[in-house]
Amino acid sequence: MLKKRWAAAAAAAAGLVLLTACGSGGSSGSSAGGAVTLGFAQVGAESGWRTANTKSIQESAKTAGIELKFSDAQQKQENQISAIRSYIQQKVKVIAFSPVVESGWDTVLKEAKTANIPVILTDRAIDSPDKSLYKTFLGSDFVAEGKKAGEWLTKEYGSATGDVNIVELQGTTGSAPANDRKKGFGDVIAADPKYKIVASQTGEFTRAKGKEVMEAFLKSQPKIDVLYAHNDDMALGAIEAIEAAGKVPGKDIKIVSVDAVKDGMQALADGKINHIVECNPLLGPQLMDLVKKVAAGEQVPARIETKETEFDQAAAKTALPQRQY
Repeated sequence: MLKKRWAAAAAAAAGLVLLTACGSGGSSGSSAGGAVTLGFAQVGAESGWRTANTKSIQESAKTAGIELKFSDAQQKQENQISAIRSYIQQKVKVIAFSPVVESGWDTVLKEAKTANIPVILTDRAIDSPDKSLYKTFLGSDFVAEGKKAGEWLTKEYGSATGDVNIVELQGTTGSAPANDRKKGFGDVIAADPKYKIVASQTGEFTRAKGKEVMEAFLKSQPKIDVLYAHNDDMALGAIEAIEAAGKVPGKDIKIVSVDAVKDGMQALADGKINHIVECNPLLGPQLMDLVKKVAAGEQVPARIETKETEFDQAAAKTALPQRQY
């Protein structure tokens, strides 16, 4: 009888252990402490903006008590897709990512949907017609950023009588910011035929590539009045090339850029860049708030845009001492 009681107690204990193990490894997407797990697939570390964005997400997750599983795709879509599939297998509660490019996401996002894991897009959108594949988009209006850059240009050269020759450093080919910033800028300058984009090429959002492409522009184009850079890092690389060619950035070639990271703002304060349209990377707090709401099954807006401004030289000098990124 004693043996039977002991066996029953042992069986009950084993069952309790098994239940505990199943509970901790189940599809709840929570750790043993009850924290929501977030799988985040980052684009990479291609710029000062991206580094600030990553830091904001990591610090905000810690502050919010969210368990963050983080991956760096090194600007390769296949790496992001692999990371998302890994998060699905790990049964995280929410997946968020900044898409490297706009196209090619439907298959993996359908897999997340089948697994009942909601997806949040941050910073960059996708071009899928199936809006049910993600819960919301958090980020900037890149078309509006391009338009702001174009509007500055048309004010700066409004009284010019001859052609205004523009070279353009585009972001990563196929990415939402590159496509949209090009479109917004192009839509504005199209109203006047004197504005001519004489050369346009990707600088991959990096300082090194921005320098390399600007060197080529300077060799192939006899007259360049303006550089439009899709981000500050490319503009900073281009400044090196302009100075190496014996020209004065900000004077011989005027520069308008997007982002407003600290190095870009310093170049603006120094007069080497003429105007910067802000793109705020500090999305972490807003993202963690969304993650908690989505994890709890709450309804959220389909699109949430960050508030951003523009900077001239005086504004940059004022903002720099308190600049967080």
